[in-house]
Amino acid sequence: MQRVLVVDDDRLVADTLTLIFEKSGFNARAAYSAEHGLECSREFVPNLLLCDITMPGRDGLSLVSDVTRELPACRILVLTGFYSNLKSVREKSSSLLRPVGILTKPCQPSELLREAAALLAIA
Repeated sequence: MQRVLVVDDDRLVADTLTLIFEKSGFNARAAYSAEHGLECSREFVPNLLLCDITMPGRDGLSLVSDVTRELPACRILVLTGFYSNLKSVREKSSSLLRPVGILTKPCQPSELLREAAALLAIA
């Protein structure tokens, strides 16, 4: 069973996304900050990290950098509700060794699952 770690400081969003993945056959967990997300990624070792970009304190891009370095097999899908973040997210993701999916919030569950499946298929 594929493992998905959802990191978003909005608990309702994180819990809803986790539920979407669970109902679709994934083993999913939620974390509510980048720091907690890094801790969870080390113990849970997800196949996919779904991460919000804009969070208080440490942002999602720094979490993506750490997870990419520490868990090279983990696929990354980022979410942002701010279109102004897209350029920096694309620039940052282009410097990584593997593809990073980028979605804007809100997005349809079908779109989220389709993008996650595409990333997980790249092995």
